[in-house]
Amino acid sequence: MTTNNNVSSVGLFQRFYDIPLVAQILIGIILGSVIAIVSPQTATSVGLLGALFVGALKAVAPILVFVLVAASIASHSATQKTHIKPIIGMYVFATFASALTAVMFSFAMPTTLILVDAAQGSNPPQGIVEVLNTLLFKVVDNPINALSTGNYIGILAWAIGLGLALKSSSDSTKAVFNDVADGVSSIVKFVIRLAPFGIFGLVASTIAATGFSALLGYSQLLLVLLSAMVFVALVVNPALVFYKTRQNPYPLVFQCLRESGITAFFTRSSAANIPVNMDLCRRLDLDEDTYSVSIPLGATINMSGAAITITVLTLAAVHTLGIEVDFATAVLLSVVAAVSACGASGVAGGSLLLIPLACSLFGIADEVAMQVVAVGFIIGVIQDSAETALNSSTDVVFTTACCRADAK
Repeated sequence: MTTNNNVSSVGLFQRFYDIPLVAQILIGIILGSVIAIVSPQTATSVGLLGALFVGALKAVAPILVFVLVAASIASHSATQKTHIKPIIGMYVFATFASALTAVMFSFAMPTTLILVDAAQGSNPPQGIVEVLNTLLFKVVDNPINALSTGNYIGILAWAIGLGLALKSSSDSTKAVFNDVADGVSSIVKFVIRLAPFGIFGLVASTIAATGFSALLGYSQLLLVLLSAMVFVALVVNPALVFYKTRQNPYPLVFQCLRESGITAFFTRSSAANIPVNMDLCRRLDLDEDTYSVSIPLGATINMSGAAITITVLTLAAVHTLGIEVDFATAVLLSVVAAVSACGASGVAGGSLLLIPLACSLFGIADEVAMQVVAVGFIIGVIQDSAETALNSSTDVVFTTACCRADAK
């Protein structure tokens, strides 16, 4: 009887494992929503699964990025071709184009705010010089501190430096680094397979704790934000991919939204979603020398969703105060939003503290700007999730487009 039970359990596990990961995640979303509605107390308890999943991703992502980038550069030979430059170009242009898109939607649907108490415990940057200064100091951060705090700019800098230093090392040393990278990748694959359980806990606890009542008062603001993000995801990005590949971009765009965007939506962290994107790039059969650098780099500088958030909330404050904005100022705001977005941290709500910087263009006091930040935290349940889904899925879209274009 015991043997039969064991065989039955193994068969059940295998059937579950054979279900596509996206389908498993959708099942987790549905079950989490049901439990949140039926038993909020139970939903709060199962939120531990979500916290553990996000914690595991955040724990493994810095190590993965470091060893993959270092191993990739160390093993790279002069005859191998990577596609980093065009990918960076697409990252930068798409972030600026997203800010312009946000300006367009903000003027088409002007939004005013009922300002609430200012956000507590926030420390926004005071100017663009401070943002750039912070970025520079992140580059020279202590490597141990960079790994422990998830400073991906510092991690990339040390990984690139170590990889270049090891290019002249022996083949056996390079093999050790490649083996370590493979070992960490195996751990990542295991963590990714736990995504349905983690997202089940995240959905259940989030809906049980916040519901949607707090969001109803800001429905128009959310509409502007989400409309701009959807337009970028389904119009701007596909147009850039078509320009690059001269192929129908939508199969790739939809696959990336489905397999990267869904997990990013619930983890709300571009950094935590790096392992998911790495795995997707591997399954898309992309050049590992390219995506091992472009994906973590994208989590740092490819911030279309953040640029939209900064622009829309800033212009909402502008409309609330009755400030006139001409075209030149709107373009300048787009530039500032794009540059600022590159300095947003890869964690939940990272773009919101950059809003006061953009507000300063219009002479808006910090006290008012911080109230706008507080509004951002109120709608963050949806805003930050959608922002991260756009940011993270686009990393794979542009990496794939450049790899395929150069492969022709």
